[in-house]
Amino acid sequence: HCVESHWHTDMPDYRRAYAPGGTWFFTVNLLHRDGNDLLVREIELLRSSVRAVRSKYPFRIDAWVVLPEHMHCILTLPRGDSDFSMRWRLIKSKFTTAYLASGGAETARTADEMRQGRRGVWQPRYWEHRIRDLKDYEQHRDYIHLNPVKHGFAQTPAKWPWSSIHEHLKRGELAADWWIHTRVNVPDRE
Repeated sequence: HCVESHWHTDMPDYRRAYAPGGTWFFTVNLLHRDGNDLLVREIELLRSSVRAVRSKYPFRIDAWVVLPEHMHCILTLPRGDSDFSMRWRLIKSKFTTAYLASGGAETARTADEMRQGRRGVWQPRYWEHRIRDLKDYEQHRDYIHLNPVKHGFAQTPAKWPWSSIHEHLKRGELAADWWIHTRVNVPDRE
C-alpha cells in the first residue's frame, strides 16, 4: 500500500482536515451501542449502502471491520478528492433509509436529537485520523483487525467474519499468526 506522508493536526473544534487523495482511519458508531447488534444483523444492508456510494463516489477500502454496534476502517480517496464527509453522510443515510423502510426501528432519541431531525440509528459524528505514513497505516490496520478480539467477539482476528483480515491473509500481506506478537499504539477511539 502506498500511503502519503503528510502531517495532520487534530482540531478540538471538530473542523475536518481535508486532504485530496488522502488515506484516513475512521470510527463510526451507532447512536446507542449497549446491546445493539444492528450492524452485523443488517450486514448486507450496510454492504449495499457502501457499494451504492462507492459506485458514484469512489474510494478504496484498505481495511474494514464491522462490529455489532460500531465499525473501523481505512479508506483512500481518489487523487484530487477530499470529501469523505459526504461519503459518510450518504452511507449512513442510505443505510438508515433502507433499514427503516424494511421495518427496522429507531432507538430512543432525546428531545434535542428529534428537534435537530436526527434519526435514531447513527451517532451524528465520527472520528477520523489522517494516515501519515506506512507505520501509521500498519498500526491502524492492525488495530482494525484486532478489534473483534479486543471486544471479546472472537478468539482470533480470522474468526471474525465481518473483517477485511480475510483479504489481507489471502493476499499474503499478513502471516496467519501476525496478531499474536502485534502491539498497536493508536489512541483508543471506541
